Amino acid sequence: MRPLPPHQYINRESGRVVTESLFLDRLVCRLYGTAREKAPALFKALISGRSSRLLSYLNFDCSRKQNKTAALKLMAVMGIELRECVKPEHCLQSTRSLFERQIKYWNCRPIPQDPASVVSPADAKMLVGSFCETDQLFLKEKFFTYKELLGPSKNQWRDAFKNGDFAVLRLTPEKYHYNHTPVSGRVVDFYCLEGDYHSCNPGAVISEVTPFSKNKRVITIFDTDIAGGTNVGLVAMVEIVALMIGEIVQCYSSHRYDAPKPMELGMMVDRGQPKSLYRPGSSVDVLFFQKNRVEFDKDLIENRFRFDVVSRYSLGFGKPLVETDVRVRSSIARRREASRKKSRTLPNLKL
Repeated sequence: MRPLPPHQYINRESGRVVTESLFLDRLVCRLYGTAREKAPALFKALISGRSSRLLSYLNFDCSRKQNKTAALKLMAVMGIELRECVKPEHCLQSTRSLFERQIKYWNCRPIPQDPASVVSPADAKMLVGSFCETDQLFLKEKFFTYKELLGPSKNQWRDAFKNGDFAVLRLTPEKYHYNHTPVSGRVVDFYCLEGDYHSCNPGAVISEVTPFSKNKRVITIFDTDIAGGTNVGLVAMVEIVALMIGEIVQCYSSHRYDAPKPMELGMMVDRGQPKSLYRPGSSVDVLFFQKNRVEFDKDLIENRFRFDVVSRYSLGFGKPLVETDVRVRSSIARRREASRKKSRTLPNLKL
């Protein structure tokens, strides 16, 4: 087997180029190479929900890993900062408790004061793009098939986000696994689409054509053009399961992690609050924005086009595609004031 190329990203806070240690990298690349081509039935079985749950159990719940020593070692490897965690150290002595940890985000992940800002929904490695061919960020169907991702029966949303912008956020296993709301607004649609459990390893993404469109996913549509909203139009948040993710638990809290409740039509949400939890593993968030409603932060755009960073996405897709490591609740975009619409009719909403 040929040596695998490294995968690098930009640390947003320091500006450093970081080489990522990809979880089960060789195994995943072998799975998406030899196994997929020579044993398609086995490959299909391995990306099923049953296999994903089994792998999750073996890695996060197996009794041999549930002890203090193993937890402390894993904590060190993952770089978990105890001072950020809500629970004390003695409550974080299982593998699953580490992956599903809560943090004092109100202190360690401050939210921008600018009400026009859109915030990152997760601690993740992020790419930005556009569906508009005249935009410098034009990136068509590299990571997903736009129409398929939102669902075959959701024409109103596909029309609403036509020629819009998007962000892909990749949560790796060591990350904090709560998603937070990127905007303030009202939930106007919420639904789940069944699918597979493809890996979100960059090598797997390049090997498998638009894998995110094939994975099980949960879609939430927010209307932000309301009183108290972020006023960036409609925003779609797609939460996508991946290898070893058992489920996505919807648990919105308006204050810290108190009184969690599921997403419901008509619900009002505040920007930066906990929305859901990925049961552990790696996973992906995708955000859709309507055309000309937001401007991505300058550093995220500049980083994407860096030629001095070795990215498997750049190598695989033949154009610069470099991720930036962002923190949950940090700014990723802001409202584009010049094109803000004063009035708008929403497409066939039934609340």
